[in-house]
Amino acid sequence: MTRTIYYTATTLDGFIATPDHSLDWLLTRDNDPAGPMGYEKFITGVGAIVMGANTYQWVLDHQSAEPWPYTVPAWVVTHREFAAHTDGEVHFTSEAIPALHRRLAEAAGGRDIWVVGGGDLAGQFLEHDLLDEVMVSIAPVTLGAGAPLLPRHAELKLTALERNGEFACASFEVVRAGG
Repeated sequence: MTRTIYYTATTLDGFIATPDHSLDWLLTRDNDPAGPMGYEKFITGVGAIVMGANTYQWVLDHQSAEPWPYTVPAWVVTHREFAAHTDGEVHFTSEAIPALHRRLAEAAGGRDIWVVGGGDLAGQFLEHDLLDEVMVSIAPVTLGAGAPLLPRHAELKLTALERNGEFACASFEVVRAGG
C-alpha cells in the first residue's frame, strides 16, 4: 500500500532551513544513514518523490559534478522555470496536489511517496488529507528563524522514537479527522 511520508530533518526549534535556504546546520551533524530511521532503509521503500522548487534548487547547488541522487521518478512543484534535467526522471509541475498525488501513487507502484520538502509542500498534502506519516530527525541546534518544519495545524500520533548519532528521530502517524 502506498503511503505518503514527509521524511526530513529539523532543528530543535522547528526549522528545516535557514531564511536563505541553507542546510549547513544539518551537514555538520553526526548520524548513521544505515542506523535507526536512517536514509538507507527509508529510501528502499520509496517509489516516487516530490519536492518544492527551493529543495530542488538546493539539491542542484549541492550536487555539482555528482549525478542526480534519486533513481525513482521525481516531481518538482514549481512555477519557476528550470532547465531540463539530463540524468534521472524529473518532472516539473504546478498541477493541483490531489491530481499530482494520483500521478505520484501510480508512479510509485505500491511503494511509498516521499515528500522531500519543504514544509509548505508537506502542508499542502496534509490539507488534502494525503499525508500519512511524518518522519523527522531532530538536530541539537537552533536557528531562531527559517523555513518551518510544517506550517499547518496537524494532529499526529507518535509511533516510533529512536536515537541516531546526534539526532532524536521520531515517526508520527497523521491522525485523520474522526480517527
